[in-house]
Amino acid sequence: MTPITAEEQSVITAEEQSVRDFPWNFSVNMADIMFITLGLSLISRETVLPVLISQLTDSKIAIGLLPAVWSLGYYLPQLLTANFTEGLRFKKPFVMLVGGLGERVPYLLIGLAVWFLAESSPGIVLVLLLAGVGMAGASAGIATPAWFDMIAKVIPIQRRGLWSGLGHGLGALLGVAGAYAVGRILDAYVYPHNFATLVFLAFLFVMLSWIGLSLTREPPSTTTKERVPLVRYLAYLPTILRRDANYRRYLISRTVVNLGAMATGFFIVYGRERFALDGAGVGLLTGVLIGSVAVLNLVWGITGDRVGHKAVLTGAALAMAGAPLVALLAPSAGWLVLTFILLGAALAGEQASSLNIILEFCAPEDRPTYIGLTNTLLAPVLILAPILGGWLATIFGFAALFVVAALVAGGGALLLALWVREPRQRLSG
Repeated sequence: MTPITAEEQSVITAEEQSVRDFPWNFSVNMADIMFITLGLSLISRETVLPVLISQLTDSKIAIGLLPAVWSLGYYLPQLLTANFTEGLRFKKPFVMLVGGLGERVPYLLIGLAVWFLAESSPGIVLVLLLAGVGMAGASAGIATPAWFDMIAKVIPIQRRGLWSGLGHGLGALLGVAGAYAVGRILDAYVYPHNFATLVFLAFLFVMLSWIGLSLTREPPSTTTKERVPLVRYLAYLPTILRRDANYRRYLISRTVVNLGAMATGFFIVYGRERFALDGAGVGLLTGVLIGSVAVLNLVWGITGDRVGHKAVLTGAALAMAGAPLVALLAPSAGWLVLTFILLGAALAGEQASSLNIILEFCAPEDRPTYIGLTNTLLAPVLILAPILGGWLATIFGFAALFVVAALVAGGGALLLALWVREPRQRLSG
C-alpha cells in the first residue's frame, strides 16, 4: 500500500472534523441567520425604513437611495477582498471582526441618531441613516466571500439549502411576532422614539446572531490559493467569464431580474399614499412579508437541494414580476397582502439560492473569487434600479413604475428558465 502524504492526511483530518462537527455547526449557524433575520425584519428595508425615510423627507428618490446604498456597500467590495480571503486557512476570525464591528454596530448608532435628532435635524438623520445602512452593507459584503467559504466547509452541499431555508425561515417566523410588535410600537410610541426603539431591538438580535457565528467549529481549508498582486488578480477575472458561457448567461439573466426589483421599496409608500395605511397596517404587511419569507424559505431550500437552485431563482423572479402588478390593480388595501406574499416569495428565493448556486459553478478553491465576482458584477444594476424606480415614480407615477418593473422581472425569469443550464449538472456529470 502506498503511504499517504501529509497533505492527503490533512485533507482526511479536515473532512473527518467537518463530518464530526456537522450537527453542531448546522445548529449554531442556523442560529446565526435566524437571529439576524429576526433583527433585520424589525427594520425591514421593504417596509419600516421606507416609512421612516418618508417621515424625514418628501423625496421619493431618497427612498430609492436606501436599497441603493445597501447594494453599493454590499456588492462592490467583495471582489477586492476575495483575493485576500482565498489565502486564509481559517475564515472565521476575519468574518467575526468585520461582521461584528462593521455590520452590526451601525444599527446602534442609527438608533441613537433617530432618538435624539430626528425631530430637530431630520436632514442630518437621513444622511446618518443612509451612511449607517451603507456601512453595514459594506461590512457584510467584505465578509461574505470568507463567510460563505466557511459555510461551504462546514455544511455539505446536500444540506445547504435546508440550512439556509430553515434558518431564514425560523428567523422569519419569529419575525412574524416581531411584526406585531412593529405595529404596536409604531402606534403606541411617539415619533421618533417608535422607530428608534425598533432599531435598538434590531441591534440586540443581530448581536445575538454574532454569538451564534462565534461558536462555529471551522476546520482548516485543505486547499488555499497563494495571494497574487491585485492587478494580476483582476486581470485574471475576464478569463473566468470567457471560459464559462453558462456562468455568463447566469450573470446576464440575474442582472435583468435585479433591474426588475426596482419597485420593491415603494409598495409600502404606495399603500400609505393610496390607502392611508397606519402603523398597524405597516405592521400587518411587515408580518405578511416576514411570514411569507418564513414559509417559502424552507420550501425554496428543499427545492434547491432536490431540484437545483436555478429553479428556485426562476420562481423567485416570477414572483418579483407579479408583486407590482397586484399592487397596481389592488382595489383596496387588503389586496396588498398578496403583493407582499409575492415579494416574500421573491426575497426567500434570493436568500435560499443566490449564494448557493454560485458554489456549483466553480472549484472549491475558487469559491471566494466566484462569489465576489458575481456580486460585484451584479452591483451596478442593484444600485441603479431603486434610484431608477424613484425617478419613474416621481416623473411618471407609481403605475408606470410598477408596469416597467413587472415586464423587466418577467423577462429575467424567462432568461433564467430557457437560457441558463442548471450548473449542478456539471458537478454530477
